[in-house]
Amino acid sequence: MEQLPFQQLVKEKFPFLSAGQKKVANYLIENLNQAAFKTAFQIGRQAAVSETTVIRLSYALGFESFSEMQAIIQEELLQQSQPGYRNVSLKEYRSSDSFKRVILNEIQLLKQLINQTNVQEIWKAVDAIIKADQVLIAGHMLSHAAAYWFSYMLGSIRDHVTLCSPTGEFFEKFCNLTENSVVVVFSFPRYSNDTIKLAECVAKHGICLITVTDRLLSPVGRISDIVLTTEENAQTGSNSIASVISLVDLIIEGIHEKDQERIQIHQQKLEKLYSSFDVFNE
Repeated sequence: MEQLPFQQLVKEKFPFLSAGQKKVANYLIENLNQAAFKTAFQIGRQAAVSETTVIRLSYALGFESFSEMQAIIQEELLQQSQPGYRNVSLKEYRSSDSFKRVILNEIQLLKQLINQTNVQEIWKAVDAIIKADQVLIAGHMLSHAAAYWFSYMLGSIRDHVTLCSPTGEFFEKFCNLTENSVVVVFSFPRYSNDTIKLAECVAKHGICLITVTDRLLSPVGRISDIVLTTEENAQTGSNSIASVISLVDLIIEGIHEKDQERIQIHQQKLEKLYSSFDVFNE
């Protein structure tokens, strides 16, 4: 017997569900794209029910497990996003389940970057960085990887870009900033106390603070002038470095669009230095 589309299946079974299961069903239907990549615990938290209730819903809908229900939802979303995608059996789908779920989850996280609020904040960040006389960038522990990437990319298109070492130096470098400077901080769970302290220092001195973080009300996000967010990776409970780097690339692209003349001058200087000192093996 052919499997009903998930939303149609929920509609048919809905009258027979318990009150808690109906809450989960409503949440799934209204947030299918996001819920497809969350754990049973995360879905339960969002629907204000227990993890057990989420799992029981999968049984009530005729699935053998929560994982099977989630795989069906993900398969349907994949087919909807790719009209030419061939009809893949559940068995085939599961054979590459781990890798495919990671990829699908990354795609979903990347799509969420282009919401209206994020786009507005990205342009604010672009304008602030273009106008800044200096840009100081910081991030501790895992967040330092994204901070390094951003400082390298930004340093290739403008001058006076400084990266703080994850082991210190912030206050020494902060001393050189002016009221026209910008500080960009990367802060993802588990939030580093060092990052929070330096963000508090920036806010206290009235210098523009841009934060790249996982949520608007993260410890650093709450005190920032501009907050750019990427969501948590639902499969691992960690943050996706792909979505963070993509967000950084959007900022760089925005600066390219608005500050082409200055970028061209800066890059011509760089190319001369690269050639003079044989920096690259080309």
